[in-house]
Amino acid sequence: MKRKSRDVVDDVPELSLDEEESLDDEDLSESLEDGDGGDGDGGGDGDDDDDDSGSGSDSEEEDDDDDDDVDALDVPSTANGGGAGASASQQVPRGISGQGKVVFCLENASLETAKVGKGYQLLNCDDHATFLKRHKRDPSDYRPDIVHQTLLQILDSPLNKAGRVSAVYVHTQKNVLISVNPSIRIPRTFKRFCGLMVQLLQKLSIRASNGPDKLLKVIKHPITKHLPVNVPRVGFSFSSETIVRFQDYVTSQKKRLDSAGIVYVLGAMAHGKIDMSYTDTHVSVSEYPLSAAYCASRITNAMENIWNIV
Repeated sequence: MKRKSRDVVDDVPELSLDEEESLDDEDLSESLEDGDGGDGDGGGDGDDDDDDSGSGSDSEEEDDDDDDDVDALDVPSTANGGGAGASASQQVPRGISGQGKVVFCLENASLETAKVGKGYQLLNCDDHATFLKRHKRDPSDYRPDIVHQTLLQILDSPLNKAGRVSAVYVHTQKNVLISVNPSIRIPRTFKRFCGLMVQLLQKLSIRASNGPDKLLKVIKHPITKHLPVNVPRVGFSFSSETIVRFQDYVTSQKKRLDSAGIVYVLGAMAHGKIDMSYTDTHVSVSEYPLSAAYCASRITNAMENIWNIV
């Protein structure tokens, strides 16, 4: 679907650098009501046991110094596809001090667990349609594959391997805030990704299997508490009135990006709008609706071009 005809903006006003705002803390997540049982559709367990469902993280969010030491399902902590035996810090240089860095925030991600059959699973529209319908939920809202694809795009990019991605945050529909270490190597297959997310939402922290590094962890709200100050924050929305050629857009801001960096806010859901309250501006990079993964691809490619990352 193409939007109504609008002119592409070539001369975009410079981004403001407002101080970060303080938002109120919100509850971690809400649970689904207990059901009489529901077998997973498609790839589900198919058991008739009672199904206790919930967000998978009903305990309080962790402090930085109080989290479990958990094997990351043997997920290598490399960002360049290297051997599993190398540590994250050895594989990916985190950049030189003073360089501009990029922070990605993925909003409205669908990451919710429920007990289906004998164990907890990450709910998705393909495997748990029957279960979701029995709990009066819309299966089309449960798309964790969008988060998986977008994380792969960001973390596998040369931009990240060059150490120019300083942080990635995932904010779920159930109001769980997750910090993703850019040095992690996300599982290639969706099934293993689901297993990793179930483990994270239950344990609240995932450590590297070969070291003390925290690769994934649930952190406290608000997200603005974790974002760098005096750094422009740009949100992406198909409904934005400001349509830009993104390569030209970042090129015009190169001097500021070189020194301060930037925060990009993307939606990681199938449909709907994201919270733009903590962004300085929001833009659209196409006349057509784009997937989150492709939008992230446009961002990483443009940033790699202005910083000469091949």
